[in-house]
Amino acid sequence: MSPRRAADAPVRTALAGLTVLTLGVITALDARSLPVIGDGTAYSAEFSEAAGLAAGNDVRIAGVEVGHVSDVRLRGDHVLVSFRAKGAWLGDATGASIRLKTVLGQQYLALDPQGARTLDPGTPIPRSRTTVPYDILAAFGRLSSTVDHIDTGQLAKSFDTLSATLANTPRSVRAALTGLSRLSDTLASRDSKLATLLGNTRVVSQTLVNRDAAVRQLLTDGNRLLGEVRNRETAISTLLDGSRRLATELSGLISDSDAQLGPLLTQLDRLTSMLQRNQDALAAGIRGFAPLVRLGTNIAGTGRFVDGYLCGLILPSFGPLNEEGCHG
Repeated sequence: MSPRRAADAPVRTALAGLTVLTLGVITALDARSLPVIGDGTAYSAEFSEAAGLAAGNDVRIAGVEVGHVSDVRLRGDHVLVSFRAKGAWLGDATGASIRLKTVLGQQYLALDPQGARTLDPGTPIPRSRTTVPYDILAAFGRLSSTVDHIDTGQLAKSFDTLSATLANTPRSVRAALTGLSRLSDTLASRDSKLATLLGNTRVVSQTLVNRDAAVRQLLTDGNRLLGEVRNRETAISTLLDGSRRLATELSGLISDSDAQLGPLLTQLDRLTSMLQRNQDALAAGIRGFAPLVRLGTNIAGTGRFVDGYLCGLILPSFGPLNEEGCHG
């Protein structure tokens, strides 16, 4: 091997290693979407309601698990369920339904492959081919209508007759029948209250149906408000941080100026105290000063000269200049 080729070998090895490492990281981050080792092809379906379905629930065909639900979100007036299916063919007429997996209420997504052509992953299964296990509003409406036609008194009498007929049966059976009899008596005694409760339930359900558009609009406006608050989070944080810095600067300014403002305020307090103590003397001085100001105004208000009369500068004893004095 030539020296130059030997020198280039570590560089090629490093580049190859970095390439393999990069591909490995990309594969690990997006392994679930790969066609061979991933979770399968991504599809979606539209439902009238979520019915308790959540991300991570199973996706099954004829009871066999073929994937999982990846996302459940509200899309306008319906629920869009995104899921992945692997190793199963889905036709363009495939139906979907939400079903109960366990008696505890866990759900799963059941698929019914139909159609002549392959289902387009970019086109959701429409609501016309999807079903949910129950409709809460419809169930309450049918329940209230059914209970209205039940004769609770006759039902209680039937349970009492059944309990008397099976009185000689084993103790466990008699206990169960006794419980049923007590339940029927309770229902009969609470007939009016039960009817009122179901009637109110029917009214509430009907109100919700009538206000469906308003409720959807309220939820939409709430989402917009939260989105706007989230968008303004940076501005709000900046405002609060600036206010905190301003408070810190003001505290420092007050601390730095305390040594100068303290003596000044002390002297100002002394001056105001002195003026307060001499208030009467100042008032008397102002009153006595008023005639002097009035006299000065009179002697200086006749022109560009001062018009005044001075008497008593020369005493009468000095001769004929002021013989009569100021009172002459």
